[in-house]
Amino acid sequence: MILFLLAYLGGVLTIVSPCILPVLPFVFARAHRPFVRSGLPLLAGMAITFAAVATLAAVGGGWAVQANEYGRVAALTLLALFGVTLLFPWLSDRLTRPLVALGAHLSRSIDQGGGAQKPALLPSFLLGIATGLLWAPCAGPILGLILTGAALQGANVQTSLLLLAYAAGAATSLALALLVGGRVFARMKGSLGASEWVKRGLGAIVLVAVGSIALGLDTGFLTNASLASTTSIEQSLVDMLHPAPDALAIAHQPPAVVGGAASMKMSQNAHDGENLPVEGTLPSLSGAVQWLNSPPLTSQSLKGKVVLVDFWTYSCINCLRTLPYVRAWAEKYKDQGLVVIGVHSPEFAFEKNTNNVRQAIAKLKIDYPVAIDNNYAIWRAFNNEYWPADYFIDAEGHIRHHAFGEGDYQESERVIQELLRQAGQTNVPTGLVSVDGSGAEAAPDMSDIQSPETYIGYDRAQNFISPGGEIHDSLHTYMAAAPQLNEWALLGDWTVGGQQAVLDKGGGGITYRFHARDLNLVLGTPSGSKPIRFRVTIDGIAPGANHGTDDDADGQGVVTGQRLYQLVRQTGAISNRTFRIQFLDPGVQAYSFTFG
Repeated sequence: MILFLLAYLGGVLTIVSPCILPVLPFVFARAHRPFVRSGLPLLAGMAITFAAVATLAAVGGGWAVQANEYGRVAALTLLALFGVTLLFPWLSDRLTRPLVALGAHLSRSIDQGGGAQKPALLPSFLLGIATGLLWAPCAGPILGLILTGAALQGANVQTSLLLLAYAAGAATSLALALLVGGRVFARMKGSLGASEWVKRGLGAIVLVAVGSIALGLDTGFLTNASLASTTSIEQSLVDMLHPAPDALAIAHQPPAVVGGAASMKMSQNAHDGENLPVEGTLPSLSGAVQWLNSPPLTSQSLKGKVVLVDFWTYSCINCLRTLPYVRAWAEKYKDQGLVVIGVHSPEFAFEKNTNNVRQAIAKLKIDYPVAIDNNYAIWRAFNNEYWPADYFIDAEGHIRHHAFGEGDYQESERVIQELLRQAGQTNVPTGLVSVDGSGAEAAPDMSDIQSPETYIGYDRAQNFISPGGEIHDSLHTYMAAAPQLNEWALLGDWTVGGQQAVLDKGGGGITYRFHARDLNLVLGTPSGSKPIRFRVTIDGIAPGANHGTDDDADGQGVVTGQRLYQLVRQTGAISNRTFRIQFLDPGVQAYSFTFG
């Protein structure tokens, strides 16, 4: 219920967001008609269509987005004709082309379908459907939470209802505005006797709105040149109604709730391995699309074994920093009956490529079983929400403990020892492993991280400052900008998609102002392409001793595959620094920054 309330309130707040501006003309064009039979059906059609399209886009991938683009073209055509008939009523009597006739008929049906006092419901509803195809609300924390849950949990009734609640919230705000607008229109009509001129003015505004959407201004300029941002308000609502765990105990989570911050472990049942409660039963593992390092395992075949299920994904920095401990436990306790299972649940599309995962586990020296959970079937079976997430299962198949994120590894190991003793093992070691991760696996400096995980694709991007904002799914030349702390900018010819930005011409780059010991960047190359060369600078000079494992002291390196690249590891005092990476070759895919 809390999530539905959050979704509704997030929708209500869209009225003060600039991303609502492009659809306002279509809504207020009906302000002079009775609300129940004109405005209300329009808003209902808008809400239902947005919820349906957003659900399909979240769970269906690119084909749904492409299908919606055809819908946008049809909607733009329909609404342009609607605007023309408002602006030039005589045009509908003179032009006979089918599309114009359709627009004229639709406009007349709305105004005359049920008589002067009873406009027809269906045409208004159809206009609402067209408006819903065009509406692209700003992805603030609340909408980000809903869409991320939709992508991870798959198509279900709750996903659609949450999106519908969000759209209903927006419709509520618009309804109030429309009721006020209708009264203003009536007063203007009564005092000035100029109803036809008012309608023509609304028609002109509709056409301007159609033009702005067709030119991409609704998703580019308006999103970034914001007159009123609701992000802080939405985040306050999230924190109040759906509180996150303690700030120092946050795991890498699907974004929007906690922003994907670097994390310490969050353990909700700390018992030092004693008196562990039963939290549930090991669910089915049959949803894996493939198993690596092992034949398929089942909950039945694991009876009698103590099992550690580790949810991870190979480009997640929090997961990489946990791996040294998981590997050490798998090796230390395998002879006592511990079975470690890595469940690889992807965050980015390229992590669904099994060959990429196979190469990653070879490089990471993972030799325990790995279940490829591309459809999030095991993720959903555990009702999981985090990367990394560890679930500890006893020999009877009961979940006895869970731990989310990084840190506090001693408690987790004591839980393993206790469960092995309960399983009848008499020679369980009492000492604790000591690991020293290197490269990206090294423990973070949590005391001095002031920069959050930052996504580059427009679905979850924040603090982007290149002039003009991110242009969705189109080649655009981005100009240089000087970021403040935690701001970033693109430079050169890029095509920005939902998950990543792709460089179309060599010489382009990315600039980020950060505060942390380590800076990592998830990068990739097109399938079968040559390595892509890059050069890194920190505050305008080569990194020297502050270079990462994937570049040298001169800042030079190459992108050879789709993974996380560690590009900065500072050796001295931590302060605000300006990172810049320039790619000498085209084709690079940039996904997200993480810090440590």
